[in-house]
Amino acid sequence: MYPLLLHSLKQRKKVIMIYIDQNDNITQRTVQVVTIKSDSILAFCYFRKEIRSFHLDRILFVGKSSKRVKYGA
Repeated sequence: MYPLLLHSLKQRKKVIMIYIDQNDNITQRTVQVVTIKSDSILAFCYFRKEIRSFHLDRILFVGKSSKRVKYGA
């Protein structure tokens, strides 16, 4: 999981993420990582159209997406 998040950050690539939110709902998001912290990431969320914080321990899956992106695209 971490290598794909790092790849998203360095190569400005979208990744698909399955995440458990604070209400224990499982969601799928397409994101592009902006910052990686010790316990979370900041990423542009294409569903919400804004930069959001995601806790690393709540990320269930990260997979590659095929397109290079710009913020807001």
